[in-house]
Amino acid sequence: RTPPAPAPHHPPNPRRYTHPHRTRTGAAGIAETEPRTGAAGITTTEPAQPTAGTAGTAHTDPERLTDVQDVNDDDLLARAKAWLAEDPDADTRAELARLIDAEDLAELTARFSGTLQFGTAGLRGELGAGPMRMNRSVVIRAAAGLAAYLKKQGHPDGLVVVGYDARHKSEDFARDTAAVMTGAGLRAAVLPRPLPTPVLAFAIRHLGAVAGVEVTASHNPPRDNGYKVYLGDGSQIVPPADADIAAEIDAVRTLHDVPRPGTGWQTLADDVLDAYLTRTDAVLAPDSPRTARTVYTAMHGVGKDTLLAAFARAGFPPPALVTEQADPDPDFPTVAFPNPEEPGAMDLAFAKARETDPDLVIANDPDADRLAVAVPDAADPAGWRMLRGDEVGALLAAHLVTRGARGTFAESIVSSSLLGRIAAKAGLPHEETLTGFKWIARVENLRYGYEEALGYCVDPKGVRDKDGITAALLITELASTLKEAGRTLPDLLDDIAVEHGLHATDQLSVRVEDLSLIAAAMHRLREQPPTTLAGLPVTRAEDLTRGTDILPPTDGLRYTLDGARVIVRPSGTEPKLKCYLEVVVPVAGHADLPAARTKATTLLTSLKRDLSAAAGI
Repeated sequence: RTPPAPAPHHPPNPRRYTHPHRTRTGAAGIAETEPRTGAAGITTTEPAQPTAGTAGTAHTDPERLTDVQDVNDDDLLARAKAWLAEDPDADTRAELARLIDAEDLAELTARFSGTLQFGTAGLRGELGAGPMRMNRSVVIRAAAGLAAYLKKQGHPDGLVVVGYDARHKSEDFARDTAAVMTGAGLRAAVLPRPLPTPVLAFAIRHLGAVAGVEVTASHNPPRDNGYKVYLGDGSQIVPPADADIAAEIDAVRTLHDVPRPGTGWQTLADDVLDAYLTRTDAVLAPDSPRTARTVYTAMHGVGKDTLLAAFARAGFPPPALVTEQADPDPDFPTVAFPNPEEPGAMDLAFAKARETDPDLVIANDPDADRLAVAVPDAADPAGWRMLRGDEVGALLAAHLVTRGARGTFAESIVSSSLLGRIAAKAGLPHEETLTGFKWIARVENLRYGYEEALGYCVDPKGVRDKDGITAALLITELASTLKEAGRTLPDLLDDIAVEHGLHATDQLSVRVEDLSLIAAAMHRLREQPPTTLAGLPVTRAEDLTRGTDILPPTDGLRYTLDGARVIVRPSGTEPKLKCYLEVVVPVAGHADLPAARTKATTLLTSLKRDLSAAAGI
């Protein structure tokens, strides 16, 4: 057998990503966004329907980073044949053999002109043969690199816990990982079946493991899979660990160099899941009401059984299930994309809610680390309104404060500043971090953390990551408490707005085909920073590449205005310029809320218009 020639390492290209929302392409190859009415009557934007990209791919994902190299046809075929010779998977061997026999150079180029790059959240990509796809060969190399890294970190026989979701090939990738760890002299333990990602994050700390791996692509389309890595504190890796692991992966020359025994690792029993469920129940107040009725969708993922068990243990009424989406299905047949934020993804849940008249609708993404919440709204055509992540973040924070929580409240810089006001009023420390739970999880004395993208860490001593199961319990406890008083979640949001001001958030996202347009826009904003936006003077302009007193350097700009805030940054995961907007409108009383919402909508619209002009986009 001829081993594959190791590809020379080059710095990864800009991360290419086309999010599976709706997009339309405007002038100069710039993708625009379509407005829709969001929470509290605020106009928001959604990216438009994906268009096909390279090799028929409609999107790539945040962790789908590729190190692309120029390669001639002879080298391409040689690489493909060498890869085929040691591919352990019959499915991808057959797939690759067909491409080689057909001399399909376009498809082979898409798979062999580089490598899928390991980043801070591991790997994510489309399933298929070759080093630029997710497959057993890529996973074995990744596991070998992680094992080598752990041994160099002083853990020659440490425990590595492996979890997996119900996507295509997930169980195979999990068992390959366990085999590689065992062959490297580490101890491996695999969760007993497909389970939510937060169960894996919990198991790492509960079992005293030195690392964990979750095989999941979260809410990506069905053709994808991923490989998420945690270290011993139960949080995702941050630099420089990602680069160190990537270097060890690059050092793996052939799969023949990687021992993979057929046995020797442990398959965990249900006692780990039972310990997780016990921990989730302990998050609730012992004497709190448990009366709120819910509709639940697992979005074809792995959340259902764990969430139902958690609700039963806590004493909540059993959620009414969206049966069409209740059980794991790697093809996600009822949705275009298995993400609760996607237009249409919640339609079946809302239909079930119209039948059963619950107090709230809850949804997990397929690996159940995120939580979506919807509330009744007669003004919405569906009869239900999805709460924004910032709204749920504020509700959970207010609930924890009411229950006497102590410790630091944290959020990413692109989330609403409302959390800081809630924490300050309660006399609690508050911190902002860079985007991503890998940063939020590392806040000292963290008590609660959230990110606007539906991620909530409500029990950091148990799960030091976002946890859609425990967050669902906590929001249902809050809804029950309010229900007993004849109130609702929107009522509490109104109270929060009166106490702290109406905080309305929105995004302006500009997708480009030419990455130089993003660099040009950032350069223009740095060289000619706006002095006014939406008629408001810019009181402070910060270039975040210089860092701040509390944040390490990052490529971004922050503008502070009287009653508004704007953050502009190139996406680290997609060819897009992202602008996060927030306006704060003082509210004297509940009667002033409608006018405040109208003012907020007007300001957000003006901010988007003026910011687009200032950036030249």
